[in-house]
Amino acid sequence: MDKTIVITGGGQGLGKAIATRLAPHEQVIILDHKEDIVKPTAEKLNCQYKVCDITQPEIIKTTVGEIIADKGKIDVLVNNAGIWIQGLLEEGNDERIQEVFAVNCVGTILMTKYVLPHMKEKNSGTVINIVSQAGITAKSERSIYNCSKWAMTGFTKCLQEELSGTNIRIIGIYPGLMKTNLFKNAGAERDDLEKALNPDELAKTIEFILTLDDTTSFPELGIKNIKY
Repeated sequence: MDKTIVITGGGQGLGKAIATRLAPHEQVIILDHKEDIVKPTAEKLNCQYKVCDITQPEIIKTTVGEIIADKGKIDVLVNNAGIWIQGLLEEGNDERIQEVFAVNCVGTILMTKYVLPHMKEKNSGTVINIVSQAGITAKSERSIYNCSKWAMTGFTKCLQEELSGTNIRIIGIYPGLMKTNLFKNAGAERDDLEKALNPDELAKTIEFILTLDDTTSFPELGIKNIKY
């Protein structure tokens, strides 16, 4: 049976690359905060979509409920949505700082919160958190962005402990620089994207992970649970 896979930030960038890989043989639903971003991608890939602003808890709750009502399950949740911020801490815009944590942290946490009960009910499922190398490293003028990603590292590792002994896998992926519009969308410029990772390469890795059975472990990818 096809897996039902929900991908946040699925309208562009890495989320789009993952959906492109999975949509031909799985039931993929891509989420994004604007219809003009997510609808064209869904139409191109012939998959379903929902407009979902993951900074809004009630919208998340409603969206997850609609998907469960329609599909009867969510087998895989890919928490991919994220936004960028850079600069000296004291020069940071207060609203932007709050937005970064609302998207990069709270949105991921709440998406997982509302999907997890359904996975627990059938004692099966996979949650993939796209964290980033920023979740394990430190750099100048990255205090806010890296802090948001370090929070996701802690969230991922704690859930791995919490769900140890179940058939629910919590996977953290920590990619480096990728060729996406992450920086452009934030009004920032990068001149080193030529050497950056192609999102499709990481999408291939995620596609491979989803073919593995529940006893497979790759600790370097953040897959801690070995046997349930």
